[in-house]
Amino acid sequence: MKRLPRIEQYGLIGDMQTSAHVCDDGSIDWLCLPRFDSPAIFASLLGTQKHGTWQIAPASPPRSRSGSEAEAKRRYCGDSLVLESVWRTPTGSVRVLDFMPPRDGAPQVIRIVEGLTGEVPMISAMRPRPGYGSVSPWIHEVGGRMVAEAGADALWLDTCVQQVEKDGAIVSAFAVAAGQSVAFVLSWCPSHAAAPDLPDPEGALTETLAFWREWAQECTYDGPFREPVVRSLIALKAMTYGPSGGIVAAPTTSLPEEIGGGRNWDYRFTWLRDASTTLAALLGTGYRQEAQAWRRWLLRAVAGDPENLQIMYGITGERDLRERELAWLPGYEDSTPVRVGNGAADQLQLDVYGEVIETLYLAHQSGVAHCADTAVLHQRLVEHLAQRWQEPDEGIWEIRGARRHFVHSKVMAWVAVDRTIRLAEVGALDVDLTPLVELRATIHDEVCTKGFDPARNTFTQSYGSQELDAATLLIPRVGFLPPNDPRVIGTVDAVRRELSTPDGLVYRYPTRGKRTGVDGMAGDEGTFLLCNFWLVDALALTGRLGEAHALFEHLLALRSDLGLLAEEYDPVQQRQVGDFPQAFSHMGLIQSARLLHQLATQSSCHRGTVEVPAPRSTSRNTLQTCTSLTPQHA
Repeated sequence: MKRLPRIEQYGLIGDMQTSAHVCDDGSIDWLCLPRFDSPAIFASLLGTQKHGTWQIAPASPPRSRSGSEAEAKRRYCGDSLVLESVWRTPTGSVRVLDFMPPRDGAPQVIRIVEGLTGEVPMISAMRPRPGYGSVSPWIHEVGGRMVAEAGADALWLDTCVQQVEKDGAIVSAFAVAAGQSVAFVLSWCPSHAAAPDLPDPEGALTETLAFWREWAQECTYDGPFREPVVRSLIALKAMTYGPSGGIVAAPTTSLPEEIGGGRNWDYRFTWLRDASTTLAALLGTGYRQEAQAWRRWLLRAVAGDPENLQIMYGITGERDLRERELAWLPGYEDSTPVRVGNGAADQLQLDVYGEVIETLYLAHQSGVAHCADTAVLHQRLVEHLAQRWQEPDEGIWEIRGARRHFVHSKVMAWVAVDRTIRLAEVGALDVDLTPLVELRATIHDEVCTKGFDPARNTFTQSYGSQELDAATLLIPRVGFLPPNDPRVIGTVDAVRRELSTPDGLVYRYPTRGKRTGVDGMAGDEGTFLLCNFWLVDALALTGRLGEAHALFEHLLALRSDLGLLAEEYDPVQQRQVGDFPQAFSHMGLIQSARLLHQLATQSSCHRGTVEVPAPRSTSRNTLQTCTSLTPQHA
């Protein structure tokens, strides 16, 4: 049985409708067709080879000097999502290019093997298993082309070398010499449809490289971290479902937050929160078209009564995301259950209102003007939030336990009202300001009274709780309090003191030791990478730039060799955990890089504090304010 690689050993290729995970041993172990949320045809990422995989590699695995199997050296071709793997063997070397062309017809995975030196025997073994590895397809030849059919799926594999069916796999043994190339093209179509057209792999490669190069050139970030920022932007673009504009939180399901544990979730859906903050990162780097597409998706998805608002939807706005378990899959490194669908869709998470309205505000600030439909939606969301903000909820972390009055949820309710007021003041919304100004002050007073522990000088996770929450690090970022407020500084210090690992990373909230189960789930989890980027921001905003830069560089070092980040990092086993790649993590990287560059630019021009949004004397508590109106994700 094939050894399961570490999560960070996978590369991502995609066509803005779905994606594939390519391991450094040349195998594709995860591919859902035709969409991100379709059943996987290769699911060995969550099981074994019998659950579906496609490997192209030297027939005799090359050996390193130490005698162990050598892995291919990999990189992306420039600013693209074309993955290059170079294998060096005793008889020669080869390059494999893996990519998915931006879709114009049938979805395709193209793998081109090029001889570099000598001659290398190669093998391609594709073992399709539709239905998340549960179905063995009918493999046969049609007009000289190999096809695997099962139910609604037909998978066509085209190449110029001989193919045979062997033990439920389509196998090709061939050799490539220097200057030669062999291409394999996997195309999907409905089983009742005609066969897809014969592909042009070289032409598709040229067009795919040009697409990504032109898209990456639109990035307006010009700071010192351009390479990781652009790589993160490409990852976010790859997780965008092009036809609708919806953005998946991650293109995988059930990669565990703890190896061997049960914190395994399906992230192949569009969370309003994730999509909103991701769009903020895209807007801040010059990508307005994506923001406009997401706003259209939002209007369609949440159309109707705000009472029916969900915190997540399918990638085209589907509401029914019922969760179920796939008992036949043993899970990644025996981490069960494997889940599809997500039961958190029906939770109440009040922070979502603030996230959505913040993004609408930022879009307006970036020149994407409010349209009439957006204004109506915005007003309905605020009116509904005004009626519900005092309720307990499941919060940003989707607690599967009793609802609580989460501080972060209340802070984001304040953000929703504050940004509404700001838009109304510039004429973008026609609303009565008087009750909104009063509501903003009321929320602020309550959070500062009920969500703050004066004895420890820190905001807590929820009202009356002693637990801390890394989400409170966002308080200065969203402008709820200015960075120099003693309560902000105290909260940053408390989070570092009580939620940190020995190497300075932070957990999102306590789940370890005696605190296991506080969120309704057994077991532990890794350090949440987005929270660590929040800590970078909080350190920078509170004047600790040296510490902020050191932590940011540490986080960059945790990326895979291809620049990708999962949801979490396990500091004990020193590996990435959770669904991969994670939009949240890459969004955090982009935003921290932008903030650090903004601060460096300001300090080189004049001495002063970074601009963040702040309340304008709205609270009845004693409140320190700053005067900037720069939005949260600036």
